[in-house]
Amino acid sequence: MTIPLVAPFRAERYADLAKLSDLIAPPYDVISDEDRAVLSEQDAHNIVHLILPEAGEADRYTHAKALLDSWRADGTLVVDGDPAVYVVQQSFAISTGERLTRTGVIAAVAAEPFANGRVKPHEKTHDGPKEDRLALMRATDAMFESLFMFARDESGNLLALLAASTGQPPTATAKLNGVDIVFWRVTGGEAAAISQAAGEAPLYIADGHHRFETAVAYREEAPGVERIPVLVVPVRDSGLVVLPTHRLISGSIDRKTAVERLRERFQIRDLEAGANYVEELAALESRGTACVVVLSEGLALALLLKGGTSLGDVPFANEPTVANLNIARIDALVVDVLKDLAGDDAVLTYSANAHEVIDSVQAGKAQAGVLVNATSVEDVLAVADAGAVMPPKSTYFMPKVPSGLVLMPLGGEG
Repeated sequence: MTIPLVAPFRAERYADLAKLSDLIAPPYDVISDEDRAVLSEQDAHNIVHLILPEAGEADRYTHAKALLDSWRADGTLVVDGDPAVYVVQQSFAISTGERLTRTGVIAAVAAEPFANGRVKPHEKTHDGPKEDRLALMRATDAMFESLFMFARDESGNLLALLAASTGQPPTATAKLNGVDIVFWRVTGGEAAAISQAAGEAPLYIADGHHRFETAVAYREEAPGVERIPVLVVPVRDSGLVVLPTHRLISGSIDRKTAVERLRERFQIRDLEAGANYVEELAALESRGTACVVVLSEGLALALLLKGGTSLGDVPFANEPTVANLNIARIDALVVDVLKDLAGDDAVLTYSANAHEVIDSVQAGKAQAGVLVNATSVEDVLAVADAGAVMPPKSTYFMPKVPSGLVLMPLGGEG
């Protein structure tokens, strides 16, 4: 018998909601060593101690289990009495200074194979992160972070139900990295209605591919575990934002050769020193496949793919939804060219901050930066519906879902 895709659950939460800002953290995979040190110093009960456990010479996963047990014993964590869903509102500023608000709901989503067709991915995963998360799940029998998915919500039911929930007094408020967070615990018929609306059609993974696949693997080991916590956001939510992830290439790149190679397929325009590269990039977005390449000594180029250029050698050329993506073309026709020129010592890194990329090149920390426009939500949906995968780091969803708002004891979702 197939279980409902989305359901309320009995969450485990911090008892002291007044201190919530000191207790939550970003997702584990975006926390640097420096960030972890700050968060761990912030509060001895910050969720980072569980999602990124450290235990010296001891097994860190066993340490996380012991820490979790102690927090349960001393009342740091409490379990809600009735199954619920948790409506979450995050207010944040984008690069223009405009403030947006994204509203979603944390509920229990079925952890099942993608072959079932009810949860759709758009990324390829790697074994290392999955092995790490699986070891943590095995040790703790819990999930401390909510994944992020979005729903088409073509009826608008979910959007309307979430808006109604936010008219009630909130359960708690918090702040994380400049993002204001408000959340509401919703029970009873209202929780059931929200769950039904959230699960009326397939869900699309935005962030959390590795954790979802890990949960599916864990379910094979522990058949009683059926669900994981997920923040579900309607596609039409006005605060659903996808940022671009820019590329940085380190290595020895001859600028003259680079320009000659790129000119084979792109119209190239030199950008004046002091030009606003981000604005230049935005102006190209409606004209086709484009990017801005930042090179050393103040050289920057605006690239626009020439009409009629053959894309036959673009990776995934046999999958139109991917081959038509700007980011897939830029990776194949620009980034790979620069990496090839940089030689065997080439290193490719990523950043969602365009100014960080520009500064890194100008400071000599990298030899080239490639600024790209964002991939649209509709493109993500199309790739997922086609059963294809996007190039690595094609999207950056902002803001991230806070870790520690609600926890899920696995096998005890209610």
